[in-house]
Amino acid sequence: MLGAVLASAFLLTGATPAVAGPGWSPSPIAWTTCPDDPDSPQAPDGECGTLRVPLDWDRPHGPSIDLAVARHRAGDPGRRLGVLVADAGGPGSSGVEFALSSGYFSPEIRARFDIVGFDLRGTGRSAFIRCADPTTEPPGDEPADRAAFDALRQYSRQAVADCRARNLPVFDHANTAVNAQDLDAVRRALGEEKISFHGISYGTLLGQQYAELHGDRVRAMVLDSTIDHSAGLVRFVGDRAAALDELFGQFTAWCARTATCVLHGQDVLATWRRAQAAADGMPLPHNWLRDRVFSDMYGPDWDDAAQVIADTAAGRSPVTARFELNYYSIRLAVVCQDFDLRIGTFAHYSAVYAEELRRSPIMRGTPLGHGEVAACLGVPGPPANPPHRLAIPRAPRILVMNSRYDPATPYAFAVNIHRQAPANTTLLTYEGSGHGVYTRTACTRGVVDDYLLALKTSPHDFSCPA
Repeated sequence: MLGAVLASAFLLTGATPAVAGPGWSPSPIAWTTCPDDPDSPQAPDGECGTLRVPLDWDRPHGPSIDLAVARHRAGDPGRRLGVLVADAGGPGSSGVEFALSSGYFSPEIRARFDIVGFDLRGTGRSAFIRCADPTTEPPGDEPADRAAFDALRQYSRQAVADCRARNLPVFDHANTAVNAQDLDAVRRALGEEKISFHGISYGTLLGQQYAELHGDRVRAMVLDSTIDHSAGLVRFVGDRAAALDELFGQFTAWCARTATCVLHGQDVLATWRRAQAAADGMPLPHNWLRDRVFSDMYGPDWDDAAQVIADTAAGRSPVTARFELNYYSIRLAVVCQDFDLRIGTFAHYSAVYAEELRRSPIMRGTPLGHGEVAACLGVPGPPANPPHRLAIPRAPRILVMNSRYDPATPYAFAVNIHRQAPANTTLLTYEGSGHGVYTRTACTRGVVDDYLLALKTSPHDFSCPA
C-alpha cells in the first residue's frame, strides 16, 4: 500500500457508501448444521446459514447475493453478553471458519458471547472470487526500465480484465465499504441492537469502516494489527518497508543473545549480505530470499529465518513457500479498490521504488506492499472506496493494538489511526515482534478480555512487554 500523498480535499471528501434505507430489511438467518470441514478431523462446533443482501447497496431492491454466516453460541447462555463478530482479515480468509475455530478466543469469551463470522464477498462460500491461473509467466514486479514497466502494466491490465470478467458481478462490489454494509445487515438479521467486533489485520479496516457508518451500533471494538486507510501510495509501501528493516534489527539482536541461533556469534548483517548475493545468482525469482524471511517475520520464527540465511549463504537454496488465502485473486477486487495504488508512468514508479529502497536498505523493500502496487497497475479508474482519514464520532472507545515490530501492518499505521481519533481510541502496544497481538501473552489477552467482557479500558495508552 506509494507516490504523491493524496490531496487533503480528496482524503476528506472521498465517496461515502450508501446506507440501506428503511425500505429494505434482511430476512432472519435459517440456521442449520455446518458442513464438515475437510481440513479438520473434528465435527463443526456451531451452526451455519446464509444471508441474502443487495449486490449493490445503492440499489437495495436490485440483484442480490448470498453470504455464508456461522455462529458458535455462547457456552454459558445465562451470562451471555451478546454477539462478537470476528474477522481474521487477509483479505481472503473465511470468517465462517474463524468463528467456528476453537483455539483463538479464551474460554471466557466463548462462554459469554455468540461468536459470529461471515465470509466476505469473494471469499469462502460467498461468491468466491478466483482468477484463472496465468497462461504465461508473469514479468518481474521490479521493472528496471520503461520497457519492463510497460510489459508489467500490460500484463496486469490483462490479468485484472480477465479476473473481472470471470467473477462478474461480485468483482465490482467487494470493497471494504460494501462489506461494512453487509456487516450491519448481519447485525440486523441477528436481531441485535449492538454488536462487539474483533478484527485482525485487514479485518481492522472492516471494523473502522463499520464504526464510521454505524458507530452507535458498536458495543465494543478491537482492532488488532491495524490497517491505515488514510495511507497514500508512498506511505502504504514506505512504512511497511521501514518496518521490515526494524524487524531485521530485532532478529540480529535475538541471534546475538540466543546460543541456539545458527548465526550466533557471527556478523549477522554481513552473512545476510552474502546470502542475498548468493540468492541473486540462483535460478529463482528476484528477492525470493527476502520474501522467505518476510514470511518468517510473521511469527516470528527466528530459528527458521537464521537457518534459511545460513543455508543460502552457503550456496544451498531452501524450499520456498507460497502464502495463500485466496489473497492473490481477491486483492484485485478489494485492496485495489480500498487504496489508490495507481502508477501511470515508469518515472513515477522509479520515484516510489527509490523511496521504498531508501527506507529499507537491508531487506530491499516489502513484498506485501510492493506486490499489491504491481498487481494494481492494471486496475482502471479511481478506487471505489477511496482512502480517507478515520472519523468515528459516534463510536465508543475502541481498543487499537499492534506489535512494536510488525512486518505487515507497521506500528506507524496504528499510531496514525490513534492520532486520527484520539477521543475514542486507546492504543495498546505489544513491545515485541510479529503480526497479531491478542494471543501473544497473558497481558495482551487479559487486556482484550477485560475490555470485551466488562468494557474496561483506559483513555491512556499502555503497553504489554514482549
